[in-house]
Amino acid sequence: MDPAPTSSWHNWARTESASPARATSPADTAAVVREVLAARERGGTVKMVGSGHSFTGIAVASDGQLRPDGLSGILAVDREAMTVTAGAGTPLHELNARLAGLGLSLHNMGDIDAQTIAGATSTGTHGTGGVLASLAAQIAGLELVTGTGEVLRASADEHPEVFAAARVGLGALGVLTSITFHVEPLFALEAHERPMTWDEALSSYDELVAEHHHVDMYWFPHTDRMMTKTNDRLADLDTAEPLPRWRGWLDDELLSNTAFGALTTVATRAPRTTPLINRVSARALSERRYSDIAHHVFTTPRNVRFKEMEYAVPREVGLDVLREARREVDASDWLVSFPVEIRTAPADDITLSTASDRDSLYLAFHVPVAADHRAYFAGIEAVLAAADGRPHWGKMHTRDAAHLARVYPRWDEFQQLRDRLDPDRVFTNPYLDRVLG
Repeated sequence: MDPAPTSSWHNWARTESASPARATSPADTAAVVREVLAARERGGTVKMVGSGHSFTGIAVASDGQLRPDGLSGILAVDREAMTVTAGAGTPLHELNARLAGLGLSLHNMGDIDAQTIAGATSTGTHGTGGVLASLAAQIAGLELVTGTGEVLRASADEHPEVFAAARVGLGALGVLTSITFHVEPLFALEAHERPMTWDEALSSYDELVAEHHHVDMYWFPHTDRMMTKTNDRLADLDTAEPLPRWRGWLDDELLSNTAFGALTTVATRAPRTTPLINRVSARALSERRYSDIAHHVFTTPRNVRFKEMEYAVPREVGLDVLREARREVDASDWLVSFPVEIRTAPADDITLSTASDRDSLYLAFHVPVAADHRAYFAGIEAVLAAADGRPHWGKMHTRDAAHLARVYPRWDEFQQLRDRLDPDRVFTNPYLDRVLG
């Protein structure tokens, strides 16, 4: 495996870039071991990148960069245990398609499927509701190469202390080479999307979450309007009624991407038009129902580039935090053209998961990629941090190890494991130096 010619790398949102000294595409675990040992021997660092969908510098590699292309595809299917093992570089959209072909599905997922499974799980990517919300919480086992070149296989029964942490390992504990997911028989979801007023949405939120499998809401800043989406499982896969192709193209490609992209461009160039654009956009929303196999309902195309900050706050105070965030927006001179997304997650048992040991409400804030995010994100982040918020590891934030140690009860557990698995900090970079110390 010869090193590839080095070239500049940047993430999807163009918020991070790097020019690695060495870039390789390992084809197997042994090749990863060689690269890790070489980096350790020269006193350098090495990082595996994914698809670049993290907005933070979590995957930035200035020395050795490992590319995920060679570690892709389904490696094993165990129908008795209901697990599927895939190479860590497998993109989610490929995994979803392959699972569907096998009559299988993940339990839950987020709304973007461009990430690699290693990148998505390591940063805590999540959906909303369900029994398990994050992709990491659906992991049954994993294989990783540690900073000393050791190959570890971890599960609830094998190296359980590694399993507890490495499912959301931030790339700080090792290079993931394969991941085994719990899966279930392929199922269909019925989606119901409908506009609501702010008061109607918040007053009914707890009831909606209790009555539906998955609930996602979007508030349009500078308006009193919400869009609510509920997803519920169908008893029979054959009863699914997908949107006609023309309607899917109209709603998801033309309106949600092309037209929305044009409107955000106008708002970025002429910020004072933002409230009017939001009011028009919110009023144009209409009710619709459709049903399809799960990953077609969970995920949607995202062709409009943006920057994002998302925090998990304790579920019991989440709606109050959202109200405070709105008061900050209303009292400011910020002009916010992207909706604010509201989701929930049940508690999980992963050491540095944003839902670790507590039910959570997620609040996500976006701006167009060309817009200046700093004042808006800083003002909202102060509200979220004051509520013991935990920032999404792959989305923009300014928190450091001192803050994060206070909001993660198992912080020291992760740090001790990091010292053991990567004593020479082969996997560190400036982002990890800031958030882990």
